[in-house]
Amino acid sequence: MSDELKQTATDKHPGWTGAYYNEGSGPDGIFDKLKEECGVFGVYGHSEAAALSYYGLHALQHRGEESAGICASDGGSAFNYHRGMGLVKEVFTNDIMETLKGSITIGHVRYSTAGESKLANAQPLVFKYRGGDLAIATNGNITNAPEIRAELEALGSIFQTTSDTEVIAHLIARSDETDVVQALKNALNRLVGGFVFLIMTNDRMFVAADPHGLRPLVIGKLGDAYVFASETCAFETVGAQYVRDIEPGELLVLDANGLREDRYIEKKRRAICSMEYIYFARPDSDINSVNLHSSRKRMGQQLALESFVDADIVTGVPDSSISAAIGFAEQTGIPYELGLIKNKYTGRTFIQPSQELREKGVKMKLSAVRKVVEGKRVVMIDDSIVRGTTSLRIVNLLREAGATEVHVRISSPPFKNPCFYGIDTPDRKELIASAKTVEEIRQAINADSLYFLTQEGLMEAVGGNEDEKNRGMCFACFDNDYPTVLPEDAKLGCGC
Repeated sequence: MSDELKQTATDKHPGWTGAYYNEGSGPDGIFDKLKEECGVFGVYGHSEAAALSYYGLHALQHRGEESAGICASDGGSAFNYHRGMGLVKEVFTNDIMETLKGSITIGHVRYSTAGESKLANAQPLVFKYRGGDLAIATNGNITNAPEIRAELEALGSIFQTTSDTEVIAHLIARSDETDVVQALKNALNRLVGGFVFLIMTNDRMFVAADPHGLRPLVIGKLGDAYVFASETCAFETVGAQYVRDIEPGELLVLDANGLREDRYIEKKRRAICSMEYIYFARPDSDINSVNLHSSRKRMGQQLALESFVDADIVTGVPDSSISAAIGFAEQTGIPYELGLIKNKYTGRTFIQPSQELREKGVKMKLSAVRKVVEGKRVVMIDDSIVRGTTSLRIVNLLREAGATEVHVRISSPPFKNPCFYGIDTPDRKELIASAKTVEEIRQAINADSLYFLTQEGLMEAVGGNEDEKNRGMCFACFDNDYPTVLPEDAKLGCGC
């Protein structure tokens, strides 16, 4: 990896050492797949709240593999909490779980982009202030955090982390309001971006979503207890019953009197991240009552209607594109086959000193099934193309295994613009679709043909009524129509 490229990666990811690259990386070790943001899970009013949070976070592990944390309260004078770097199962031992006593918990799995990769930034963030103890877990990005941070530092605030999340704690602590609910409302009204918050004091929990509902958050019930999660798949894991999605601009207050529904701001244009439907969320999750496996199948079916190609087999890039590939196959009648296999046990791939060895590292993670693709015309379904390096490698894997033709179909429109609301994306100049035509991208990835799902086709596949189709999702990464005003110094990715 060249020094210039290494510096580019380090600039975007300050905590990154250059020792490894994540799955989906390009040949130079810089991420070539969109990275999950973070995941949150909370429980109010259950005697086994910490254990439920452990299993809930495990179900959300795909949203963040860098760090994990749980904060618990039994209503006493101090929190019981633990945070650590690594996977949920690595961070929490039986002995540690025994210390997390209480019926109120919030938990977090993190993948950092805007904040550094270090334990101080692991969430939930825990603070002491004049009103008592405060713990905060979030998913998303506060685009005006640099401006607020500079203002608070000028007033004497001392920040302990590089995470955007810390600004809301300082806003609450410095508020003139004696009522924490009003202080929280005032703080939330200062924030711009895409975010959800789980916030707890010693005996209360607060749940909030940004005015556009950019990041997902759902509420469920388990007996008399309330449960909150980034995705409904976590409810299936702990046995909770889904109630509804948290509304944009909503603020929920949970205390000894039960659950109180409130708002801190009026709901604005609904704009949940379209990439949640396409790629991020688990296929067994539902968003706005839409099952993601089913909607991704419909994306594949819509792709087939828009871009049929005569071929012998259809295959999907595992794991996120399998549903769309099944839909494409069902619509066309072309057999679906496991032409690509993902090795789930490789972990992180260490960068080797030569390009040849780096290529072998990629094949450790993904391989083509020669007996399936040899001599065949293959339709390869993927969910997106970011820089193009991964697509090129996969197309070449299929060709090396004997595929006579490789036709690439993408179940999203061309990804042209960076995300500022919680997804780790490169700068616009590094996005291949921002600078190249579809034909130029086809040539760059060595495909026989290439087609991207239209934005209209995507809306049709997700489903819902006309209002949901046209105003229910954020398509900024495709059409440059950002739902919020972006400050000049807005950071890419996830600020949590």
